[in-house]
Amino acid sequence: MAPVANSTSDAARTSASHSVNPTAQRHEDFQTIRVASDRLHYSDEYITAQYEYLNTHVERKMGLQGEELVATPYKQEFEFRTSRKVPKTGLMLVGLGGNNGTTISATILANRHNIQWHNKDGLQVPNYYGSLVRASTIRLGSDASTGKDVWVPFSNVLPMVHPNDLVIGGWDISSLPMDEAMARAKVLDYDLQRQLTPYMAEIKPLPSVYYPDFIASNQEERADNVIPGQEKKAHVEHLRNDIRQFKSQHGLDQVIVVWTANTERYSDILPGVNDTADNLLRAVETNHEEVSPSTIFAIACILEGVPYVNGAPQNTFVPGAIELAERYQAFIGGDDLKTGQTKVKSVLAEYLVNAGIKPLSIASYNHLGNNDGYNLSSQRQFRSKEISKSSVVDDCCEANHLLYRPGQPAKDGQVASKGERPDHCIVIKYIPAVGDQKVAMDDYTSELCMGGRNRLYVTNLCEDSLLASPLLIDLAIMAELMTRITYRVPGEADQEWKSMYSVLSLLSYSLKAPLVKPGTDVVNSLNRQRAAVTNFMRACLSLAPESDLLLETRLW
Repeated sequence: MAPVANSTSDAARTSASHSVNPTAQRHEDFQTIRVASDRLHYSDEYITAQYEYLNTHVERKMGLQGEELVATPYKQEFEFRTSRKVPKTGLMLVGLGGNNGTTISATILANRHNIQWHNKDGLQVPNYYGSLVRASTIRLGSDASTGKDVWVPFSNVLPMVHPNDLVIGGWDISSLPMDEAMARAKVLDYDLQRQLTPYMAEIKPLPSVYYPDFIASNQEERADNVIPGQEKKAHVEHLRNDIRQFKSQHGLDQVIVVWTANTERYSDILPGVNDTADNLLRAVETNHEEVSPSTIFAIACILEGVPYVNGAPQNTFVPGAIELAERYQAFIGGDDLKTGQTKVKSVLAEYLVNAGIKPLSIASYNHLGNNDGYNLSSQRQFRSKEISKSSVVDDCCEANHLLYRPGQPAKDGQVASKGERPDHCIVIKYIPAVGDQKVAMDDYTSELCMGGRNRLYVTNLCEDSLLASPLLIDLAIMAELMTRITYRVPGEADQEWKSMYSVLSLLSYSLKAPLVKPGTDVVNSLNRQRAAVTNFMRACLSLAPESDLLLETRLW
């Protein structure tokens, strides 16, 4: 679609300034990265890397003086292959007409057309601030001549989709066209909305799945755009057809689906219903009441072979859904976007514990006035959010048994103790007047040496949707990238290239309650999550993990 100017001033403004924010530039057009190594091979189609993975196995043994920890270094060879062809990609959002859906759509359109606007601070240029992929850098190495660090854009390390190229579509229980939904959200400046209106008006949400029991009753007033009927199996097929039609209509090679709709209540995990893949599919056929809308979307995406990310706190990925994803080798990721308060908490709690200071309590208070807050005013939906927010410090506590008593292993079929934790209280209140400007306040009480006390008070004013939208972009881009990376283990009988494991735990940096491979530890540390992504991308280029050892600066 050609840009539509609302007045002569629009045309004058466009011609007056053609500056593009660095986060929206196509860095790959003027700077490329080439690794000079005999362990890396470039072809027209692939980047193929040989990589030596180093780790340490620890065994617990009883010695003469008690327990002995025996640490044994080990290494394993892998080959990683990354397709160099970046596909034409569509991003389908569940909750397209909500605050996040309209904001991410507007952000992409504003950057694509370089729409500049005035607010009280003057002329504004669109950008992707808040995006890990578009607005952060990675240390590549040290300059050979000066020894100085060399930093490169995150998006340059491997071939990635540029967000400007994403084709936007999706579903919503509200039928409002996107220009009206954008106005309803009250997130963006009026001058920007005015210029975006002709572009946004062309995007209309597809009917979505609506099961009233899973979201607050106050959302019923919005639900005028729902898939008809009560047959959940038919709903799955309807969504699969939507994905296929969207892909065909826009000539897409790949589609990524992200849930950014209302928070649902938690689904009960019931034996014979959602505990296995077969039981879950049977529950869909029998219209079982405990199969949620978000899980219906998950099933449709898994069966259709498109990655699906849950950006809300509910337990979309019940055990049966995870097993189904494994069966079809489909990609899933979640849960819940890690935006303001929780991101700060994951950093601050880690700092305190790593410094040997013992947090005793964390009291968190939030108030917000957008539709997310309106939905969360219902207790059952709030409980989903409370669970996702409360788990963020668990791995920090488990990592330091000197500060916190460890949990006891399960015995005789009893539930294992989680171990000592700080008292963690979370309050969320709906205050319509503040709109999308969420206020988060935290009170940290910690124990110091010899019975001392330390208290930290943090107040965080967050424009909720403007924090969330870049994360949605990151999740889509990283999920797409993972579809182009395969691996194999040299020497194994099976030398076929395999896709990565179905649960995309590498997306954890952007998520409050990261979904991981069953039976493995959850990592909530923001620094460790960031390092995991960085080092995985380095592995795909046969580069060693990033290290702060910097021996060259510490030796004669």
